Amino acid sequence: MVEAFERLQADVRGLAEMWEMAGDDDREELELEEARLEGELDELYRETLFKGEHVARPAIVTIKPGAGGTESSDWAGMLLRMYRRYAERNDFTVELLDAVGNDAAPNGIDYAQMIVRGERAFGMLQSEGGVHRLVRVSPFDGQNRRHTSFASVEVMPEIDDDFELAIDPKDVRVDVYRSSGPGGQSVNTTDSAVRVVYRGGTPDEIVVTCQDGKSQIKNREKAMTVLRSRLWERAERRRLEEQMKARGDQKAIEWGSQIRSYVLDKQYVKDHRTATMRHDPDAVLDGDIQDLIWAGLEWRAGGAGAPVGEADAT
Repeated sequence: MVEAFERLQADVRGLAEMWEMAGDDDREELELEEARLEGELDELYRETLFKGEHVARPAIVTIKPGAGGTESSDWAGMLLRMYRRYAERNDFTVELLDAVGNDAAPNGIDYAQMIVRGERAFGMLQSEGGVHRLVRVSPFDGQNRRHTSFASVEVMPEIDDDFELAIDPKDVRVDVYRSSGPGGQSVNTTDSAVRVVYRGGTPDEIVVTCQDGKSQIKNREKAMTVLRSRLWERAERRRLEEQMKARGDQKAIEWGSQIRSYVLDKQYVKDHRTATMRHDPDAVLDGDIQDLIWAGLEWRAGGAGAPVGEADAT
């Protein structure tokens, strides 16, 4: 990156000298060169936004509806589709680990967890973690009233066996049960689903489920991978809390704060951290969110923006 930056500096100096000597006939060619250099600078700047040792790992994305029953479950299903469409647009692969549907909302979910694999998947998606807010005229309301729904998105890196993390087998209980998710007859008639419960000497137990396929062994391996990722996240949260305490910083660590509003009846999407606005919510919900992701990564890296959780008055 330093070498690329130094080459870019030299090219900019050379371009500046050429502008000084240029005539009217040279202007179009120099403008094209200027645009090329600006594009390279943008790409180089974006490289600086990927911070942390796990940015190259796959991302484990968990989506849960908030309070609100059918409406929130439908919103969670819309978010699941949005991230799957984003993955398709960027040649990422998606492995659905677990999904619990909602009978009242045909496309809704009460819970979903997936692994997104691709170049720097966690690095890209890490800024999407938080609470997402939907405002719309509800299709489930016979009186066509406006409803507000919430859903949480959690993004963790996939932590595999190569990562040093001590898990005492005595702290882990593994249950097997019959899968209730989609996947065909063999999935639903065998005890292939796995539930891993971790206590680890703390009052807050961690529960991980996986019913992705008909292999109990593979489901157990995937569940243990998610457990390692959750333990990493817990350790990272504590590290950040101690770091902020040592600095005397009283600001809350906004792991779960509202980050974005999708207001469908007024046709806009607003990111509350960065004040980024879009006026094409249909495209956003179809996975066209790369600009929102770049803005979120810049905010994480220390860029200016609106405070997290700032509510929109409308």
